[in-house]
Amino acid sequence: MALDASAASRKIAVKNPVVDLDGDEMTRIIWQRIKDKLILPYLDIDIKYYDLGMENRDKTDDKVTLEAAEAIKTYKVGIKCATITPDSARVEEFGLKQKWKSPNGTIRNALNGTVFREPIFIDNVPRLIPAWKKPIIIARHAFGDQYKSTDFEVDGPGKYEVTFTPTGSSEASMRKTVFDFKGPGVGLGMFNTKDSITAFAHACFKMAIDRKLPLYLGTKSTVISTYDAYWDKIFIQLYEAEYKTEFERLGIWYEHRLVDDMVAQLVKMEGGLILALGNMLGDIISDLVAQGCGSLALMSSVLVAKGERPGEFVYESEAAHGTVTRHFRQHQQGKATSTNPIASIYAWTRGLMHRAQLDGTPELETFAQNLETACIESVVKGTMTKDLAISIHGNKAGPETYVTTDEYIAEVARRLAALQAAS
Repeated sequence: MALDASAASRKIAVKNPVVDLDGDEMTRIIWQRIKDKLILPYLDIDIKYYDLGMENRDKTDDKVTLEAAEAIKTYKVGIKCATITPDSARVEEFGLKQKWKSPNGTIRNALNGTVFREPIFIDNVPRLIPAWKKPIIIARHAFGDQYKSTDFEVDGPGKYEVTFTPTGSSEASMRKTVFDFKGPGVGLGMFNTKDSITAFAHACFKMAIDRKLPLYLGTKSTVISTYDAYWDKIFIQLYEAEYKTEFERLGIWYEHRLVDDMVAQLVKMEGGLILALGNMLGDIISDLVAQGCGSLALMSSVLVAKGERPGEFVYESEAAHGTVTRHFRQHQQGKATSTNPIASIYAWTRGLMHRAQLDGTPELETFAQNLETACIESVVKGTMTKDLAISIHGNKAGPETYVTTDEYIAEVARRLAALQAAS
């Protein structure tokens, strides 16, 4: 989209910077096109750029990821493209020094943040669970538990024990037998911390207030009677001490539910809630909710963390899917792809909305809302990528039912221009 001098002068001045975390493969290609066609023509914005592409992470020994996390702490808003977490095959493909850790995990741990994932509803995209009509936000506590656990294999009989030795002491204050192995098997030891769970609870209560939605915590405290019950204890104490009055004023509530009962109820509900879950359950159920709403590509993801000052929060928005390797291979062959860019666009809109709310700039917030509306209207009016066409038409989704990525972005840009002109 070309802008003349008068149009350029009407760009929205964004008061404070955002941190741009670039990524890999097809999403990296789309990321640049989103900026070129949908963001930079409208915003006078200071972008602090960090290249989290696989090659640059390897070149910097992954220091760039930590530097990006520190920048997010400084500027309060990060906007992230999808990135590769390399397995052995990727190490060989890129000639990497090692299997670098997930950038998402590194940033979550650096910020001590909570991931909120929410499906993007589009009326003409069928939902596999048609009862869902209102927002369903999954809050994933992205620290510790299975993802930071120590697991191992034993090759014969023996006793598996855990001990706790207080700092400054040479003697263990606690020793528990986990299992007496009679033969080969596997073991797992995991942990979490009061500070991290408390930060998770704060973020969940904050999101519930911002979105005016009830908050549920799902655990299996009847089985894991100490570990999971610890979460409910922290949540209820914090709720009673700091959030109950505001919740009651808004007509929302906090409730602890057993996770199996909660999930069983969830598929029968209309939605309209936030569900807080531990690391693995949050990972699994957020994908279930996304697919239940029509497509894994229709999912926004926001990381929320407490800032350094009281009442201050830091945000990082991202695409909730991967780097779309198969389409990138087609792109490398010079072929046009029909890759869905909506989640990547929403990474920008949700990040910009937080920037607008932090800075008190309603014009920027309106722009972000208009861009989301343009995305949805394009699909509703029949311009969509192949994945959504298949969701709507099934096996009858011929080439006439979908467009390329570039054509979709062009249609979004056209609708955005009209919405901005009318704002």
